[in-house]
Amino acid sequence: MASPSRYPETYAAWQRDPEAFWGEAAAAIDWATPATRIFAPEEGAYGRWFVGGEVNACHNAVDRHVAAGRGDQAAILYDSPVTGTKRRITYAELLSEVEALAAVLQDLGVGRGDRVVLYMPMG
Repeated sequence: MASPSRYPETYAAWQRDPEAFWGEAAAAIDWATPATRIFAPEEGAYGRWFVGGEVNACHNAVDRHVAAGRGDQAAILYDSPVTGTKRRITYAELLSEVEALAAVLQDLGVGRGDRVVLYMPMG
């Protein structure tokens, strides 16, 4: 038997105290620089979340899993019913590929704060 959904209680917690809800959720990620405030409603038209905080998305998505000993676990599972292609990429393999791409971009002069655009075909 499937367990009941926690959606109603999760939604109620978010409605009751959005700042506490998102602060608790944010504690589950690694911060390069922790936020000084969870929410600053007076900043801008919509307020500002996680003021002063900085995260490294790649670290949270890939690096920390390898560092925690989960390098052999699947990071990406690809299964195309159209082509019949199946592929499993571990966190360690993905980290190696990311590091190789980072080295290429660095060799091309891409640095912190620069933007990189990828164009990928649809088919």
